[in-house]
Amino acid sequence: MQRLVQRTMWDRIRNAFFYSNAATGVSVLALFFLALGLVFLVEWGILDAVFRADSQACYQARGACWGFVTEKWRLIVFGRFPYEEQWRPAAATLLIVGMLVVTAMPRFWSRKGSRVLLWGWIAAFAGFFALMAGGFAGMSAVDSDSWGGLPLTVILTLLGMGASIPIGVVLALGRRSTLPVVRLISTGYIELVRGVPLITVLFVASFIFPLLLPSGVRIDPFWRVTGGIILFQAAYMAETLRGGLQTVPKGQFLAADSLGLSAFQKYMCVILPQAMVAVIPSFVNNLLSTFMDTSLVTVVSMFDITGSLQLALGDAQWRDFFREGYIFVAAIYFLSSLLMSRYSQWLEKRLQTGGHRPGQPSKA
Repeated sequence: MQRLVQRTMWDRIRNAFFYSNAATGVSVLALFFLALGLVFLVEWGILDAVFRADSQACYQARGACWGFVTEKWRLIVFGRFPYEEQWRPAAATLLIVGMLVVTAMPRFWSRKGSRVLLWGWIAAFAGFFALMAGGFAGMSAVDSDSWGGLPLTVILTLLGMGASIPIGVVLALGRRSTLPVVRLISTGYIELVRGVPLITVLFVASFIFPLLLPSGVRIDPFWRVTGGIILFQAAYMAETLRGGLQTVPKGQFLAADSLGLSAFQKYMCVILPQAMVAVIPSFVNNLLSTFMDTSLVTVVSMFDITGSLQLALGDAQWRDFFREGYIFVAAIYFLSSLLMSRYSQWLEKRLQTGGHRPGQPSKA
């Protein structure tokens, strides 16, 4: 049995990398450069590296200075949130991430499970903002201007994508509407927003929109920026969903009509589930794009995890070790993106191979 497994593994490797002379040469060359890079990374990142928070030792070392991360990781991860109470953003982020993990479990995709998810998300959002804002139960009040780091990145991504989906559905359906006014308004909004960079939307939300408000009316900067991200992503989500709607065969529309379903029932129970499955790769691409684009909020004086790194590099004692800081932040982005990407691949395969077919209740 063991020999059979080894033979199968070797056959896969040979068929993937050594199936011809040219492929063998390219594979050997790639392995050589990969080995060189790996040796350098091990020497620079581990053997010759400094892991303690000692800047003098870092300047004398030949390798990486992970002491910068050791010293500044709390500032990078939690931003300007009061140091003594950084357990609050940590707990708030764990609430949101925990609900994301629960939502990803198929056992909660049934009708009964959806109720659990609904109340779970209400509790998670309430807990997140209660912990971040404080002002009760002995917790000091913290203004949203002091929110930052990973919690800000997570909540902006979640709100930006979560709220943009229903708006995107309405815009996508509006662009396909037979009513000229609805179609014109939807198309105009989508094309207008897609023709403007996100940084411009953030500037408008932060500096121009407050000037248009009545005297005495103030909206928190966090919510202005969040609203800008939502409205921006909704235009891209609308085009993504419109592409998914075009993949649904016309017979599905005719079948729904023949059953006497209303327009709402037809789209919610028959058309949209199939369209959503078709656009899973594009949806994840939008999710990852939103996750990365949150770094742009730095230009409007909000510090996500990338902006918090800039705050940490403001210390002249550690300024020369920016490489290690960027590697640390890049590792967080990479691991998060990898998890989302791998889950999307699993989800797409499950939905397309019968684990949970669109338009049908889950077996969980």
